[in-house]
Amino acid sequence: MKLIVGLGNPGAEYESTRHNIGFRVVEAFAARYRIAVDRHEKNAMVGKGRVAGNAVVIAKPLTFMNVSGSAVSLLVRAHLEAPSDLLVVYDDVDLPLGKIRIREGGSPGTHNGMKSIVDALGTDRFPRLRFGIRGEDFDGRRDLADFVLDRFEEDEQEQVAAGVTRAVEAVFLFARDDLRRAMNQFNRDPVPVEPETT
Repeated sequence: MKLIVGLGNPGAEYESTRHNIGFRVVEAFAARYRIAVDRHEKNAMVGKGRVAGNAVVIAKPLTFMNVSGSAVSLLVRAHLEAPSDLLVVYDDVDLPLGKIRIREGGSPGTHNGMKSIVDALGTDRFPRLRFGIRGEDFDGRRDLADFVLDRFEEDEQEQVAAGVTRAVEAVFLFARDDLRRAMNQFNRDPVPVEPETT
């Protein structure tokens, strides 16, 4: 069993914001593998299915981001034998827009949702996928809370969509029990395709 949790804030006012990119990735993953995330369980919206022969649970906590740990810990206790079978997908303002990075564990950094999960689980030894949300215009002077709760600009949408596609492919490898390959493949930036010359 694999538990895949996307982080975000519930409610229409937060849809499509930078802070909710974790929701967007797991929604795209669920759509690709025809898993309906439509059941209320353990303070989260949950969907269950099979991917690459493995049972998976996809979840979007209904708690607000900063207290995500309460829902995630309930889900882990209900479905997993070990936190190593949990993958948390969330936004990272320190990564450039659309970049993804996968780790087997480690510090939550400055992300309050991840801090809440680490505190609730009592360990930081679980996989996570960080999705870069920092656009070229963000220079650090803007209020961080306002920035992450804002929506992506129109000219950022293509990069975001490409990042979501790569993230879904990485989540698939995790679901297939191939986290190491996901790290090797997706922790490198994609090589740009040079236009053909005639």
